[in-house]
Amino acid sequence: MGEPGHLIVAAAVCAVAIVLVCGLVNMSRGGCPHRSRRLMLWRIALQLIAVAALLAVVLAGSK
Repeated sequence: MGEPGHLIVAAAVCAVAIVLVCGLVNMSRGGCPHRSRRLMLWRIALQLIAVAALLAVVLAGSK
């Protein structure tokens, strides 16, 4: 996969971090529970994408 694959992994990890921070800020301010649940679902989905992208990069690099 090469360099584009590394960029995809980095973007996915950054997206997970951003959603995680947004969720923590929402929780610390006593925000809407519905928003907290939505952010948690987004974080889980983005983590799945990040892990899949990382796995694809590792497998492509081993060939």
